[in-house]
Amino acid sequence: MSGADWTPAWLWLAVIASGLYHGISPGMGWPLAVSAGLMERSPRALFAALGPLSVGHLLATLLMLLPFALLLVLAKWQHQISTFASLLLIAFGMFRLLNRRHPRALARIPPAQLGLWSFAIALAHGAALMLVPIYLGLCQAFALDTGHEAAGALMGANLGMAVLVAIIHVVAMIAAGGSMAWAVYRYLGLKFVSRSWFNLEAGWAASLILVGVAALAFNLAD
Repeated sequence: MSGADWTPAWLWLAVIASGLYHGISPGMGWPLAVSAGLMERSPRALFAALGPLSVGHLLATLLMLLPFALLLVLAKWQHQISTFASLLLIAFGMFRLLNRRHPRALARIPPAQLGLWSFAIALAHGAALMLVPIYLGLCQAFALDTGHEAAGALMGANLGMAVLVAIIHVVAMIAAGGSMAWAVYRYLGLKFVSRSWFNLEAGWAASLILVGVAALAFNLAD
C-alpha cells in the first residue's frame, strides 16, 4: 500500500486520537459529570451530564468546520485555505501558551448549563479549531474531480465530511471523558484527581502548535 493510500487512515486516526485526548483532559468537562453524579448520588446523573457535554462539543466543532467546508467549494484555493488554517492553529496555540487565562465570560456560565459551557470551552481552548487541518486533509485525500463535478456536489461532500469528522471526534471524546468520570466516581474518588492530576494548559497549547505545524508541513509537501 502506498503512502497516499495510508493518508486517509492516519487522518481518521488523528480524528479519533484528538477526541480521546480531549476527553481525557479535565478541561473538557468530565469532572462536572463526576460532580453531577456525586451531588445526585446516582450514576444516572453522571451519564446524563455527558449528553449536554457531547452536544456542546459537537456544536463547537461544527461551527469551526462548516465555514471551511463551504470555502472548499473554491477548489482552486484549497492549498491556500489549508495553509491559512494551519497558520491559524499555530497562532492560536502560541497565544494559549503565552496567555493561559480563561476568558472571563466562561466564569459567568453556570455549571448547570453543561451544553453551553461545553460549547464555550471547546472554542476557548481551541479544541474545535484543532480538527480543522485534519478535516481539510481528509477532504484533500478524498477530493472529487472538480473539473467534472458540480459545485453543489462538492459542497455536499464537504459538508458530509465535516459532520462525519465532528461526530467521530465527539464519540471518541465522550467515550474517554465518560470513562474517566466513571473511574473517578466509582473507584478512584476525588482525592485521586486532586493529588495526581497536573496542569495540562502548556501541553494543550503545545499540542495545538504541533498539529498546526504537522498540517502545514503535510500541505507544503503535497
